[in-house]
Amino acid sequence: MHVVGDVHGHLAELTRALHVAELCDEEGHWAGGEAELWFLGDFVDRGPDGVGVIDLVMRLAEEAAEAGGSVNSLIGNHEVLLLGMHRFGDEQVPDSAGPRSFARSWLLNGGLRSDQDRLTDEHVEWLTSRPVLKLRQDHLLMHSDTVAYLEWGASIEEVNEAVRQVLKGDDLVDWWECWRKMTTRYAFRGPQGPEIADELLATLGGTTIVHGHSVIADQLGVPPEQIDGPLVYAGDKVLAIDAGLYSGGPCLVVPLPYAEA
Repeated sequence: MHVVGDVHGHLAELTRALHVAELCDEEGHWAGGEAELWFLGDFVDRGPDGVGVIDLVMRLAEEAAEAGGSVNSLIGNHEVLLLGMHRFGDEQVPDSAGPRSFARSWLLNGGLRSDQDRLTDEHVEWLTSRPVLKLRQDHLLMHSDTVAYLEWGASIEEVNEAVRQVLKGDDLVDWWECWRKMTTRYAFRGPQGPEIADELLATLGGTTIVHGHSVIADQLGVPPEQIDGPLVYAGDKVLAIDAGLYSGGPCLVVPLPYAEA
């Protein structure tokens, strides 16, 4: 099994990384046979071709299935932002302190008009049906390094269903809360990190948390160009795989279970 973190519209870099990992050919068609590939969300914003990335992942899912493999994806906070902008535009969030709208946050967080213009009903249906959590081979896959997921439920099934209902609905406040919760981060940093990770794993299952969202270079205080692999931390209970592709880091395709070199 392999996992990929935040792509943020960098289609060419993603295609190259998947080709190097022998999961697709140079043209971006599935070459991984029966392999399993998971994306942890944040396909869009901050890079030139977010919808192109979504199209690639959707197509790879079909091609992999035909070959006996699988390509799947979680939803990230930037997908919620993209969809919120698509659905609500600059409508103000009720009872919010100060100006708050999906349009404003989308622009502040690297939203591209070209992605909005190319978004189809098929894209919306696919994105809103993605899970936010998945347990695979004792790895708890999640986009954001946060425990805010537990505010939606005490099991993976409850959390996924709660978020799915929000994204199928038209309640701007619920959508905004979904975006806000999924932007929180750094739950597993610091001296309490291992204990917090243990508690989350005890609740949701698994032995290792695998997340994107928070850039490894920011956690280590180094330039993104210096990152060449994922970060194992919180007492070896957590694996961070977002190498900051949009800010000059590499596109990591990480094998699981991961063994540090």
